[in-house]
Amino acid sequence: MDLILCHTTTDFDALGAAVGLTRLKPGAKLVLTGGAHPAVRDFLALHRDEYALIERRSVNPKQIQSLVVVDTQKRDRLGKAAEWFDLSHLTAIEIYDHHLDIDSDIPATQIQIESVGATTTLIVEQLQQASIALTTAEATVMALGIHVDTGSLTYDQTTARDAAALAWLMLQGANVRQIAEYVDPGLSPQLQTLLTQALDNLHSQNHLGYKISWVLLKTIGFVPGLSSLASRLVELTESDALLLAAEYPQGLQVGRLKVESSSLQTSTYLTVIGRSRIEGTNLNKLFQPLGGGGHSQAASMRLRDVDSLATVEQLVHQLKDQIQEPLSARELMSSPVRTIRPETTISEAQRILLRYGHSGLSVVDENDQLVGVVSRRDLDLALHHGFGHAPVKGYMTRNVKTIAPETSLPEIESLMVTYDIGRLPVLQDGQLVGIVTRTDVLRQLHQNGSGEWESGDNVCPLPMTHPQAIIPNLRDRLAPTQWKLLSQAAQEAQSRGWNLYLVGGAIRDLLLADASQKLLLKDIDLVVDGFHRSADTGAGVTLAQSLQKLYPNVRLDVHGAFQTAALLWHNDPVLDSLWVDIATARTEFYPYPAANPEVEASSIRQDLYRRDFTINALAVRLTTSRSGELPLLDFFGGLLDLRSRQIRVLHANSFIEDPTRIYRAVRFAVRLGFEIEPQTEAYIRYAMESGVYERSLSQNDKAPALQTRLKAELKHILQAPYWNRALQLLASLGALRCIHPTLDLNETLWWQVRLVDRWLRRFDPTRRLEHWQMRLEVLLAYLAPEERAAVAENLQLPLDSIERLQQLAPAQAQVLKSLPNTKRPSEVVWLLRQYKLPTLVLMAIQAPRSIRRMLWKYLTTWADIQAPLNGNDLKKLGYKPGPQYREMLDKLLAATLDGMIQDEAEAKAFLAKHYPSPSKL
Repeated sequence: MDLILCHTTTDFDALGAAVGLTRLKPGAKLVLTGGAHPAVRDFLALHRDEYALIERRSVNPKQIQSLVVVDTQKRDRLGKAAEWFDLSHLTAIEIYDHHLDIDSDIPATQIQIESVGATTTLIVEQLQQASIALTTAEATVMALGIHVDTGSLTYDQTTARDAAALAWLMLQGANVRQIAEYVDPGLSPQLQTLLTQALDNLHSQNHLGYKISWVLLKTIGFVPGLSSLASRLVELTESDALLLAAEYPQGLQVGRLKVESSSLQTSTYLTVIGRSRIEGTNLNKLFQPLGGGGHSQAASMRLRDVDSLATVEQLVHQLKDQIQEPLSARELMSSPVRTIRPETTISEAQRILLRYGHSGLSVVDENDQLVGVVSRRDLDLALHHGFGHAPVKGYMTRNVKTIAPETSLPEIESLMVTYDIGRLPVLQDGQLVGIVTRTDVLRQLHQNGSGEWESGDNVCPLPMTHPQAIIPNLRDRLAPTQWKLLSQAAQEAQSRGWNLYLVGGAIRDLLLADASQKLLLKDIDLVVDGFHRSADTGAGVTLAQSLQKLYPNVRLDVHGAFQTAALLWHNDPVLDSLWVDIATARTEFYPYPAANPEVEASSIRQDLYRRDFTINALAVRLTTSRSGELPLLDFFGGLLDLRSRQIRVLHANSFIEDPTRIYRAVRFAVRLGFEIEPQTEAYIRYAMESGVYERSLSQNDKAPALQTRLKAELKHILQAPYWNRALQLLASLGALRCIHPTLDLNETLWWQVRLVDRWLRRFDPTRRLEHWQMRLEVLLAYLAPEERAAVAENLQLPLDSIERLQQLAPAQAQVLKSLPNTKRPSEVVWLLRQYKLPTLVLMAIQAPRSIRRMLWKYLTTWADIQAPLNGNDLKKLGYKPGPQYREMLDKLLAATLDGMIQDEAEAKAFLAKHYPSPSKL
């Protein structure tokens, strides 16, 4: 076990550096050695599950292999964890810090201490060098580390390296809104005095679950820095929106000589600073009519000779009018809830967590009444102490905080932060109907923070549509007939109380396409979330049947154990060749590597979680929400990966569970011009080196399904125009071993695969043959002769392909032996005409150049030559039909090939010479 230690009373710099190191050291765990700053504590109350955190008391010292210390060099700042430095079996102790004037008393084997503003900066630079992409949560906490330790780049120790590191984190998706919430700017003495006055005179009101605050201050002149005061007030009062107003007379400024008021024509100025964290509000729009402006969440204005109090009250009223009803637990929750009984063992509960990827489980009694909640941390601790056999009732939390379906998002967030709760069960009439997790809350926060493509100066340099822009304009982006179909499907789903989502590749392609183009999708994937009532497990089929009534010419297929429906329009004047898959939201679990997944009903989030790559785990809700919008769902950072143009797998064990996903990763990377993300590439190489594919093929119950999936992926790749680049990438990853353990794309084989294309273009321009299959046969033909047919049979190739590969070796031996000894063209034709074109092509690409030239000559010239006379001509000449016809025609053809006869007259003379006169027959 590798551990990364944060000092006691952890600050954001220590936490950010430690989080970054978990990406540089995969598998390492992060330990808070004793407490955290209040802001860090509040931040972790929401984000704890985003990082590889483990409690100190859950660590078994005997399992520690190495230690890394961040942001300190002193043992006494690591609490009881300092005892671990004395373990004799440690392989390494590393220190990362930015404080130069400290004498370390830690026995480090490696030290990196440099004069920068934040330790996090040192880690960011290593992440950049390793080309490691971050999640929004990782980038945010690291950006916070730099912001806090450099005073948002204003402290004396700040360097250009800190600014560069912060800029890179912003590109990685650091959430600006979250950063602003937790950064703590300092206040000048004058502003501190005003802060006291503001707190004494602050007015607050709860509106739709949000705290709206305002205050009017009177000063003797203009005061700089009111924006910092407004930010501090928002933090201290926990306001969701604040209007800070300051009234002062004209011409009087702090520090200037006092001027007699009787000598002045006095005017009064009013400065108003606005801050809002409420989604849907727009302070810029609020202030613009009065000459102010700014951004939607931060704006200001300056007015002259107005009724200050009336103006502020009017602005508060208008601000409240902007606030929309917040999301409720009903809209946020996941359902059904994964539950266990109090008697369930710790080990079994841990297995369930692993299976479904949850961070905790609800515990219910025999009447399905909620009696407790057990978290992953609870289970880890119990297992650490060897109580895997014990029931969860001894470790679960019994005093459970619950919410109702109507509980608002601000109330939910407040509960999670106040009580450090990661999961809130939703009860309706005493029944458990759903659960809201930190992830559900963070999704809303992140969707409104960074990770979106901004306009103006912050436009993404890549040719990509703004992700939110595709939603309201979906009607304009799709062909009218396809938009009509989706609208009808959404109406049918909504009438039954279901939600309908457009998922996967369609969303990806919409985001990548030119915004000015209309897309005509060939395949559409729809997912129905029927809220998981037992009667709705076949919701996808029911919806497909209802659409079939609207489109009588469509073909409906229902397949799979989970009743997935497919609609196919064929020879339809409106929706020709469109394929629509409709499935009920479901989750999958692989009971063992390369097995067929077990499937069961679940939520849209779990349905997206089961998919392969982040860029394919995007969804748009087609059924309308309360606001009438069509929201874009991105739970796993797919938008960021599209922007970074990279393929990132959703699960570390994805390629172990299904090795054929390696081929999908390569296919998408080459097709889209993306790179495979470094960690994903590492997962691929690990899967191949583990031998999981070979082990799976040795088990008869797994092999057929696995080979079916492999053949499908091979067909997708080898029939695509980018097949050659994809094949090279597969080879570089060692993935051709999935076809056969010895298969490697060396120079000879690579030359042969390219050569077959030339032969197929020349001799099969109309594509009577399956060219992708011929490319695959070239790969198989490179194997040992005794293995070719077996591999082809495993891949379920057609019978003629299997037989061709089986007979290729003896055919090659015969041709190589006989062809050099031929003297005349006719001998070449007699030898080769027994073989069909695919066999001749396979022989040619493996043959010596002299043989290949003769095969080329045969196919281009001699194979097309015909004798001047045919069977009908023989009949007209008086020869009786019979076995002798074949001999005569062969003799004529041989003579023609060898140049002995040129035309019909010479052919007749040839017959008269070599065969009796017909009258004598």
